[in-house]
Amino acid sequence: MAIEASGICQTVFFYNPNIHPLEEYEMRKNENKRFCDKLGIPFVDVDYDTDVWFERVKGLEDEPERGERCTVCFDMRFERTALYAHEHRIPLISSTLGISRWKNMAQINTSGERAAGRYRGVEYWTMNWRKQGGSQRMIELSKQEHFYQQEYCGCVYSLRDTNRHRLACGRPRIKRLSQFYGEGEQLIARSDE
Repeated sequence: MAIEASGICQTVFFYNPNIHPLEEYEMRKNENKRFCDKLGIPFVDVDYDTDVWFERVKGLEDEPERGERCTVCFDMRFERTALYAHEHRIPLISSTLGISRWKNMAQINTSGERAAGRYRGVEYWTMNWRKQGGSQRMIELSKQEHFYQQEYCGCVYSLRDTNRHRLACGRPRIKRLSQFYGEGEQLIARSDE
């Protein structure tokens, strides 16, 4: 585990069976892995068990962003994270999900606390990553590292709904796997991956 200035040992646990399609999943996973490798942070790559995810959200396909489908998705992912933490004696878990202004922080934290509450010795950290310059720092790091710009949450239903919204507003569909944060306010296209 890598220890940051905060004194917290970190491990990145990548469990995102919700991300669709596979190429999008691989891009997001590889961006995380690349950054972890650069910083010397252990990276745990967990199964891409999309069949389990689709089964869990069955019947919730038309739920809006921040709706019940998102709660079920968060629950599934936090449950797996808390189990891993319990099995590996990791006392504290958290998530970067809350950095997004499109996410409901209370919804995320409730799922995290519910999952951690299943195991003695595992706690969920309800850090508000948006405050104290967190959102700005995320943008700065994204530009500095030329991270892939994610234009939808990740699931097939989010992609569908985002494209519907964009088309209704006269904007083009999302062009996946092509936009990366660049210098200044502009995005750059990266062809090396």
